[in-house]
Amino acid sequence: MSAFPVRELGPPRTLARAVPVAAWVVLGLVVLALLGPLLSRHTALGLDWRSVASAPGLAGGHWLGTDRLGRDLLARTLEGARLSIALGVVASVVSVGIGFAYGAVAGYIGGYTDELMMRLLEILSGLPLLFFVIFVTVLFGHSVVLLFVVIGAVGWLTLARIVRGETLSVRRRPFIEAAIAAGASTPGIILRHVVPNVAGTVAVYATLAVPQIILIESFLSFLGIGVAEPHASLGTLIAEGAGELESAPWILLVPGTYLALLLLSLNLLGDRLRDVVAGDERV
Repeated sequence: MSAFPVRELGPPRTLARAVPVAAWVVLGLVVLALLGPLLSRHTALGLDWRSVASAPGLAGGHWLGTDRLGRDLLARTLEGARLSIALGVVASVVSVGIGFAYGAVAGYIGGYTDELMMRLLEILSGLPLLFFVIFVTVLFGHSVVLLFVVIGAVGWLTLARIVRGETLSVRRRPFIEAAIAAGASTPGIILRHVVPNVAGTVAVYATLAVPQIILIESFLSFLGIGVAEPHASLGTLIAEGAGELESAPWILLVPGTYLALLLLSLNLLGDRLRDVVAGDERV
């Protein structure tokens, strides 16, 4: 027997590891975006012709400056953040829903069904899906709802593979065989036994998918085929600021800094959650 007692990690310490500083940064940025209308007396679309492209300061109440039309950058950035975050969350839910169902069915049923579903998945993975999003957006116009659905509908391929692999592992466990012997239906086994056992992995992927979707939306908006005026996203604000970098750099730096902090924090949070779910005690 060891001279030093071995102490296991309890739930409080495990939870503490799952809530790093990045989580508080993400929470702060989200709360800041939600409270945007209360933080500034200016609206996102309000024009102040006396403060056109004014630098950050206390003059005129424009703390982070204005753009070329005199619109308050703080209000515009927080409005864009609300739209980008909403897009990331909604599109991630769509992506997780499709990928989870597809991967769970393929992994549990197996056989020829699994082979057919995986071959279809490989075909879809070989297509330039980003160009498909661009094509649909150009074809049907600048609709925020359409953007939500299309981006979410093409982001499920990786999750489907992950869920299939986890389901194949769960499928060979004794409690699944016991459920089958007891006469449980396939949908019932998937919902009652497979879903709870792969939920942790799916949650980690969803956390990592949100920044990816926000980045895709920002890229599309930067190209001018994402969110259209008068609405704004972080991508459209960065696109506007890119043309004013030399004369008014704050128009780019304000939304760019917010986007960089949001993406960095979400990625760090996803990495930490992945380590916790995997049982890596080194984090």
